[in-house]
Amino acid sequence: MPVFKVGLIGVGKLGEYHCNALSQLKDAELTGIYDIESDRKKQVADKYNCRAFESVEELIKTSEIIGIIVPTTRHLETAKQALAAGKPVFVEKPIASSIAEAEEMVSLAAERNVPLQTGHIERFNPAIRALNNFDLHPMFIESHRLAPFDPRGTDVAVILDLMIHDIDIILSLVKSKVAEIHANGVAIVSGEIDIANARIQFENGCVANVTASRISQRKMRKMRLFQKDSYISIDFLQRLTELFQIVDESNFVPNTMSLGQIEKGKHKRNIIYTQPQPPDEDAMQAEWKSFFHAIETGGTPVVSGQDGLEALKIATEITEIIKNQKI
Repeated sequence: MPVFKVGLIGVGKLGEYHCNALSQLKDAELTGIYDIESDRKKQVADKYNCRAFESVEELIKTSEIIGIIVPTTRHLETAKQALAAGKPVFVEKPIASSIAEAEEMVSLAAERNVPLQTGHIERFNPAIRALNNFDLHPMFIESHRLAPFDPRGTDVAVILDLMIHDIDIILSLVKSKVAEIHANGVAIVSGEIDIANARIQFENGCVANVTASRISQRKMRKMRLFQKDSYISIDFLQRLTELFQIVDESNFVPNTMSLGQIEKGKHKRNIIYTQPQPPDEDAMQAEWKSFFHAIETGGTPVVSGQDGLEALKIATEITEIIKNQKI
């Protein structure tokens, strides 16, 4: 198994989480870090026993893979340096501060034939990965992502800060183009939208009702999927996934609990309950391992740069709809 030499650019609070995740992976070596804050850079380098680079250029030259965890406004300029050098790039979400910047990044990666992964970590949450072996074709989705107020991140609307996680997941589940979006929201404690709701309608008939707030009293990260004969509840915080399915009486489903029967003449159907076992793996470690696998096999990252771009497009449209409302 190869050991991938990773260099990280940006080691603030989130960047240090990445340092910690990489330090625990057998197939990764944290070669070094760079940050514009010299004291912070030295502190983190000492903690994780890695090199503190004096420049981005030097880090890119020395590392095989580049992780970008700088402010979103600097994603493109930093990624361009790494991609131009032919280095695979992991860039935190949102992929860029504008659609044009994201398109430029994705285009450059394609031209250079270099893997580009967007850090939508919730795709690797054990609660959603517990459904990997299930046939998902939802026709109605409801999600709530609520958080107490934190000054960090309030420079952007809650759609780009929180809702974009659920947008990305929903786009990965619904294999259809977006037909129409309705949205509303309001700024409460910051200069940007703090609470928002969007209704996303897809061409295949699926509807997603998505709510995000950063002025809640408590955290909530839940998603509910409804499809024919099935209801699926996903709790990202508790890492708990629950399935309620209606099956023919003759179809025995292992490891399930019956909640009763539905009778229609002679035809009987069982309501069964299942808790799929989530993988016992840290989500951030899982997303890095997934990126390594894509690099090693020449495959497309699970959350590609294009995926990051598509999520940003929808998030940007929702934000613009709300900001253009006449209140």
